[in-house]
Parts: sequence; C-alpha cells; structure tokens
Amino acid sequence: MPLSEPHVLNEPSADLVDRLAAIVGPANAIRDPAVQHPYLVEWRDRYHGATPVVLRPGTTDEVARIMALCNEARVGVVPQAGNTGLVGGQIPNARGTEIVLSVTRLDSIRAVDPSGMSLTAEAGVTLARAQSAAQEVGRLLPLSMASEGSCCVGGNLATNAGGIAVLAHGTARRQALGLEVVLADGRIWNGLGNLAKDNTGYDIRDLFIGSEGTLGVITAATLRLVPAPRETATAFAGLDRAADLIPLFRLAEDRLGTGLTAFEFMTDRALEFVLRHGSRVRAPLASTIPVFVLLEVSSGREGHAGPNLQDFLHEANSRGLVRDIVLASSAAQQADLWRLREQMSEVQKHEGGSIKHDIALPVATIPEFLDRAAGIVERIVPGARPVPFGHLGDGNIHYNVSQPADADKAVFLANWARLSSAIHDLVAEMDGSISAEHGIGQMKRQELARLKDPVALDLMRRIKATLDPNGILNPGKVL
Repeated sequence: MPLSEPHVLNEPSADLVDRLAAIVGPANAIRDPAVQHPYLVEWRDRYHGATPVVLRPGTTDEVARIMALCNEARVGVVPQAGNTGLVGGQIPNARGTEIVLSVTRLDSIRAVDPSGMSLTAEAGVTLARAQSAAQEVGRLLPLSMASEGSCCVGGNLATNAGGIAVLAHGTARRQALGLEVVLADGRIWNGLGNLAKDNTGYDIRDLFIGSEGTLGVITAATLRLVPAPRETATAFAGLDRAADLIPLFRLAEDRLGTGLTAFEFMTDRALEFVLRHGSRVRAPLASTIPVFVLLEVSSGREGHAGPNLQDFLHEANSRGLVRDIVLASSAAQQADLWRLREQMSEVQKHEGGSIKHDIALPVATIPEFLDRAAGIVERIVPGARPVPFGHLGDGNIHYNVSQPADADKAVFLANWARLSSAIHDLVAEMDGSISAEHGIGQMKRQELARLKDPVALDLMRRIKATLDPNGILNPGKVL
C-alpha cells in the first residue's frame, strides 16, 4: 500500500517566524544554527534536520498560540521533548521548512497526590524527576528505562514508551490517567483527571498516546502511582541454550507471580560488548555461557523478595534450566547487575555500524526467531554479528546487528533496508510487530505501509485527517 499523499505545506515566512518568536520571547526562539544543533540530530546520528527557529514555550497557552498561527499559515510543526527517540520521529526535515516546538520548558510538576495515587507533570519533566517526586511521598512511578535522566514525560507518552518495568506494570499508556493536549488548530483539550474508570464515550486519551506528535501536542499528564516496594532482589543467571528461556520464564511466572517485576535477556556477544566498552562494569559470572537472564523480584513486605528469588533459582537449577547464578547481596551489587543491561545500547557504537530492530513477538516463539534471524543475517551480510537483547517477559527484543569486525561502516549500513525488510518479514510471518516500544517515526514509515493491516492504516489516516486536516503536525512521520 502506498504512503499517504503529503499535504502541501508552506515554508515559514520571516514575518511568521517573528510572530512566533514574540510568543515565547527572543531568548526562547533559537535561530542560531549552532545553538539549534542539539535539537536537530538524534543520538544515533542517523537523522539530521534544519529549521528556521526552535521554539521553547513555557506555558500551555503559548503552545496553543503557536499551533493556531502555524495551522493558519499551513506550516509544519515538529514537537520534541527530550530528543531521545530512536526512529527519527522528533527530527525536522533537512529542507528547513518546519518549526521545532520543544516542550522542555514545560517542566512543572503540578500536583502529587499520594492518597489518590497520582502525579500530574508537564510534558518537559524528565522521567527521573517524576520518579523522584513519587519516591518522596513513598510511591512508585512504574515506568523505567535507561534514558530516564533525559527523556521526558511528553515524549514517553507520545511514543508509548516501554522499558524494563513493562512486565509488571505495562507501557506508558497504562500509567496515564489523563492528558492535556493542544490540538493542531490551537484548541486545548483538558483531559487531565484521576479516574480509574471513565466510560463516557470514546477514549480520546488513548488516541494521543503513541501517536508520536502527529495528532496533538501533549503538554501535561496525570500519571498513575503504585505503592513502592519494601524490598527488591536481583539475580543474574546463565543458560546453556536459548531454548531454555521460555521454560525458565514460565517457571518464574508460576513461582513468583506478580512479584516478578523484570525478566531481561541478553546473549554472550551483547554482554561481551558491555564488558569491553562499558563504564564501571565487571563480569558477573566466571564461566563462558551463551545466554543470560537478569531477573528482579519485588515485594511489599520485607524479608520476602530475596528468599522467594533464591527458592526459584534453586528449583530452576535443579531442573537444569540455569547453569550459573549470582544473587545480588546488596543495593550496590544490584546496581552493578543493572548497569550491564542499561549500557547495552550505548556500547554498540564502539563496535562500528549497527542495524537496529525494535520488535515484539509471541513470547513462546522467541528462541525460534533468534535461530531463524541469525540465518537471515548471515545470508545477507556474511560475518555480521547479531546482538539480541531485551524484555523477554513481554516479548520485546532489540534485535541489533553489528557490522563484521574490521568491515567498512558505510558499506555495512548500506544494507539497512534490505536486512531490516527481511527481518521484518520474519517478524510478520511469526505474528509479531515491527515496533514494540520505539515507534515508527521516519525510520519505519515505509515498513508500516508495507506490513500494517490495510483497514487499520485507513482508520489511522481518517483519524489523522480529522484531528489535523492541514497535516501540519509532525509531517512525514508514522503515516
């Protein structure tokens, strides 16, 4: 199915840029290309954009006035939060015809309600800061990822971010009780609230979550909090074969129940890269093992998480599902084990070019996928090195492929479209998804059009046309 026909948008005139700058003030209308640079590239260095101005509004009303002017002028607007996205969804085009709207100055935590188990934060609040605000009142914001020090609430919701706590608590969508959103025409939808149930018509909130800024600009959100665990326990286990991942996970579900809060996996090559290039890391196990699992168990009662995890690991070992185990005996050791997982994406840069896939599969099919995908990689780029890791408990694999050792980076990366197409074909054959938690952005727009159900695509286009009839919101992304 072809991509949607693009809207004919206008280049922003000098007069429009001046009027937009007047809304936010000269200090928050960045026109110097050198100062704009951090807003125009993403950390993978795959996408580079240009813009006449980066606007940094400080209030929801300023966002609304910006959108109203741009909609009237039919000028594209690219919303951006922490600029940690991995599919180019937050980067403007290279022609310099789109306005970048950064929400980083919308950084107030409007309310924390420990008794109501909620927190209301503006879109530019970093996830780490929102977590700290919850922790200060004895609560937990159950959304966590490696980029939490720089990613922002608005971006987390716009991409329906996942992370390491999805197994127990769900994606960002599940944490959102309500939203405040500025529409393409400048109207403000005040959908903030603290209701667990609201069955009054269509669920408008969920339209904006995961829409990657193509339907509206999220300016604030009311987020769900949960009781903070009294105790957590962490272990790192080595497995002889990927086929043991699924019986080990099912045993963990049976024995640990809702106390199982993380079940991450990585291969020996992924761990090797972290140990070679990571910061403050060391090998957790002495033996050479092909597959590893990082587990976390939480409990609302002290003295339960550790023994429960220890009993589970003893049973798993007696069944031959794990070969070697280390159980963290302190908070410092827990941090050491998690550091291995948190640096997994970053260290791959040191191994040259990397072709990345963020996919979801039925959990039971993951070992089969790993085996079949390795064959595809070897056929298309002989010697390339698969580096799979991810959130096995919810079926989310980051199937990254590093270039062959000593290969030319540019030559290897030229295989991106061909290799990704083949991997995505396998994912589709196995009833999976080509995007688990990173979104579509620019990177997967063509693949979405190729693989998504045609009826679903038609519904998405109709929703887009209704909420953004001029097509000014994040042009060229998703659809």
